[in-house]
Amino acid sequence: MPMNPSSADLPAPLWRRLLALVYDLLIVLAIVMVVGLLCQLATGGRLIDTGARTAVPPWYQALQGMLVSAYFVSSWLRGGQTIGMRPWHIRVTREDGGAASLQQAAIRVLAAAAPLLLLMLEPWLGLRATLWTLLAAWAGWFAVALFDPRRRAVHDILAATEVRLLD
Repeated sequence: MPMNPSSADLPAPLWRRLLALVYDLLIVLAIVMVVGLLCQLATGGRLIDTGARTAVPPWYQALQGMLVSAYFVSSWLRGGQTIGMRPWHIRVTREDGGAASLQQAAIRVLAAAAPLLLLMLEPWLGLRATLWTLLAAWAGWFAVALFDPRRRAVHDILAATEVRLLD
């Protein structure tokens, strides 16, 4: 008699992953807002130069990126779930079902954020076209999960991780 796999052995459907990401974007927005406020206070309101062309200091962009990355990496290392993944009962695991390593979590966050490099095209494409290009790149990143038998997106494949259903 064949055994039925437990739900923890099943890959999470893409729709659950995307809804969890929407929840996590609210957390990311909160992180960015708090860091922005603190940096504005620390610089006496002169953080961003809004002259003829808006200029955001590279150190500020790097700080925001590191703190948002730290949220995801620390969440995946502590139980495999971000706040957004909890209500959808999904978690990040290694391909064998174990907890992701620091290296895997770092690769995963860097690979997931890679399309952000497209923002450098803004001076040539304009903001609207650049944001649409970024959205299309991320759609492609996740669309791979529709065809992968284990429902892995590009960042999962590169990091050797999976997103699975919890029991």
